[in-house]
Amino acid sequence: MLLRGILLALVAGVSGCGNGGAAGAPPAMAAAPPALAAAPERLPGDGASGAAAIQVSNAAQLPKAARQELDLALDRYLRGRPGRTAVSVQDRTTGVQYAFHEGQPFMLASVAKVDILLALLLQAQREHRQLNAHQRALADRMIRYSDNDSAHDLYVAIGRQAGLTRTLHRLGVRDTYPGGGRFWGATRSNPSDQVKVLDLLTDPTGPVSAVNRRYALGLMSSVTPGQVWGVSAAGGKVALKNGWLPAEAHGGLWTINSVGRVLVADHELLIAVLSERSPDMPTGIATVERVAGLAVKGFTGARAHVTALGR
Repeated sequence: MLLRGILLALVAGVSGCGNGGAAGAPPAMAAAPPALAAAPERLPGDGASGAAAIQVSNAAQLPKAARQELDLALDRYLRGRPGRTAVSVQDRTTGVQYAFHEGQPFMLASVAKVDILLALLLQAQREHRQLNAHQRALADRMIRYSDNDSAHDLYVAIGRQAGLTRTLHRLGVRDTYPGGGRFWGATRSNPSDQVKVLDLLTDPTGPVSAVNRRYALGLMSSVTPGQVWGVSAAGGKVALKNGWLPAEAHGGLWTINSVGRVLVADHELLIAVLSERSPDMPTGIATVERVAGLAVKGFTGARAHVTALGR
């Protein structure tokens, strides 16, 4: 399955995720925009009831011993891997959160399509309607097949950089910087912000209506088999979106990302693993999958099932 995914990506061309070519990422990365104002606690009109509360997280952290053990395991593994990798996990079952090696933001590549989907669904809710047939077709291709042209059309529909920035800021997602022009794939973020996006998209008490939550999870649970890698290696039932891109800004080295919800060992985990500067796609996938597996093991105490190449 993984080999099929690699072949599909290479057929799509070295320009990046999906089939839209360079639409997702520019030749170089722009400077981050200025710091954002604090988000309001409520988003009138965005939730199913018209005023869904946005939870400001004061989540517990992993116990010190467990955190140190996971830090050590990740550090030991990543010390021998090329590039840079970071991970964030939120355990909805226990309320515990964890983040590792977050610092400078990462280019999201096609993981930005999850952010676009969130903004699209909230836009429709503000207008008191469901997605129309054309939007649903575009969203289906964007998430399930990582189609870049569909992502561009929806990026335009939500107001491009300004529209996505406005939505994320209002939701309290403050460290994500959407790409300008056509370059949604150049959106930069950190794993914790992408876990927030997953939480906002799927939380029963969040701003997305029940119908739209089921729709989003349905898309992310039925990604084409060749693209089912990354956080899926941790086992369990998974809804995910991956991103992959040979980044010109990094001399053609690969950006490999994976985000998703994992139901495993009686835990509901939201996971984001972002990485950059891998020498090739299989190496990057191997790194992301191993990091996801170690993180899940740290939360569940169970041996994670890892299927990546390169070990």
